[in-house]
Formats: sequence, structure tokens, C-alpha cells
Amino acid sequence: MTRLSFLGAVARVFVWAFLLALAVVVLYPLLWMTLNGFKTNAELFGDPFALPLDWSFDNYAKAWNRGVSGYLSTSVLVTVTSTVVTVLVSAWAAYGLTRADLPFGRGLTGIILGGLMLAPTVALVPLVKMFQAMGLYNTFWALLILYTAFRVPFTTFLIRAYMIDLPREVDEAASMDGAGRWTCFWRITLPMCKPILVSTVLLHILFTWNEYLFAMVFTSGTGVQTLPVGLTSLMSKHGTEYPVVFAGMVIAALPVVLLFLFGQRYIVKGLADGVGK
Repeated sequence: MTRLSFLGAVARVFVWAFLLALAVVVLYPLLWMTLNGFKTNAELFGDPFALPLDWSFDNYAKAWNRGVSGYLSTSVLVTVTSTVVTVLVSAWAAYGLTRADLPFGRGLTGIILGGLMLAPTVALVPLVKMFQAMGLYNTFWALLILYTAFRVPFTTFLIRAYMIDLPREVDEAASMDGAGRWTCFWRITLPMCKPILVSTVLLHILFTWNEYLFAMVFTSGTGVQTLPVGLTSLMSKHGTEYPVVFAGMVIAALPVVLLFLFGQRYIVKGLADGVGK
């Protein structure tokens, strides 16, 4: 064995060891949380790292019946609606920035992308006052507007970076055949952007599903609270059933984990074909 092949073998061993350690660090908390959802309080505090004695789904049923089902429905509604609105608005904005000859186009691009520098926490107080004055506080519309407004700059940035490299000759040929802007966008450009659109959809879902700050500040009623905020209601001052809390956390995490497992290759492909160019 030559020296170079020996060094290559050692490097592969270190890489696989690192990846294995990383997988344990990521997967073990999820496994531990899932297993503790099958225990009782006594089992959990007696030995939190032991296997459950009784593999019963009672804690998961309790979490579901104590409000997790309603919080899950709200999260799905907010996530799906804000994702559709954000991606469509961002795609249309990116199309205008890359295909239309807009006056002060570079300045307009800078203004839109400047939204990436605005920290949500800085705008909390004025946003609360504005939403209260408009009657939107503690409503579904508040979360929809906030999640859309604060994600449009980032999503526009990703889609614009992908559209820049698309051939403009296709749009020009369609225009010569009588297609308007909207037809070119909807039937030609948008289908060619499928990889980056899938990536932005998945990234927005991951953000919205786990977002806590806006959901906590702008909602206070049980009918409009999302999962991250609603799970805190399972905690009681007079004694918390922590296995029920863990069960609720597993229910909340399961859709996102499955979505990421099935969609990670689309995220990588979309970002590599777009921003990575």
C-alpha cells in the first residue's frame, strides 16, 4: 500500500467516524424524546435513559386530546397558506427583477433584499401596536402577514439567483407568439424553476412550523395558537406530566422530520443549481 492510499484510507475512516458521531448527536435526542413519551412520570424521573416498561400510547392520546390536535390544525393552516403566498409573491418579484426592464432595477433589488437585514425582534413593539390598531392582533391574518413579509426577501433572493441563469430566449420566443407577461411567467419560467421552488417551499415550511417568537407575541387565544406555543400549555404549575409533553413534542416534530427526510435532496439540488452557481 502506497503512502497516498494509506492516507486516503485514514481520511475516509475519520470522515465516516465524524458522520457517525454527528448522526448519533442528531438522532439520539429524537429517540430519547420518543421513548420517554411511553413512560410514566415515575419511570421518567427514576431512570430517564432506561427503556419504557409499558409500551402504551396513552401519553400520545392524552397529548392529542389536550389540545395538540387543534394546535396541529392551526400550524398546518398557517404553514400551507403562508408558504403558497410567499413563494408566489417571491417568484413574481424575482421574475420582474430578472425579466422586466425596470427603471432603477438594481436599486429596487437592493431594497427588496435589504429586508434580509431587518431583525424581527427589532420590529416587535411597533408591529404589535399597528396590528392592535388594525384589529388584526390575535388573528390568523397576523401570522400570515408576518410570515409572508419577513420571508419574501430571502425567498426572492433564492429564486432570483436561479432565474438569472435561465435562457431569456424562451420568453422572447413566447412573446413573439403572442404570450403576455403572466403567461410567460406561469407556463414557461415557473415550470423551469421547479428545483428552486421546491427548495424554497421546504425551507419556508421548516421556518414557519418551528417559529415561536411571532406566534407567542401575536396570539393569545387557543384557537389561533400554533404548535410551538400550544405545547407550553401542556406544562402545569401544579404538576406536569412530562411524558405527555414529550409525546406532544414528538407529534409536533414528526411531520417536519418526515418532510426533511423525503425532501432533503430537493433542497440540496435547488440551492446548488441556484445560489451555488
